[in-house]
Amino acid sequence: MVKINGKEMDIAGQNLLDYLKEAGYRPERVVVERNLEILAREDLGSITIEEEDTIEVLEFMGGG
Repeated sequence: MVKINGKEMDIAGQNLLDYLKEAGYRPERVVVERNLEILAREDLGSITIEEEDTIEVLEFMGGG
């Protein structure tokens, strides 16, 4: 199982960038942390989600 933003999901083996797009995130507006390491945006397409990964996705929003 993979934990994303505190929720356990069975998505090991999926490409991280593909997951973000399918989940409705705009990759240019997020910061992704994987196993306590912040990932470079340009690397998201080359990362495969692995069993036991812990991923946090932080999305930037405008407002005031």
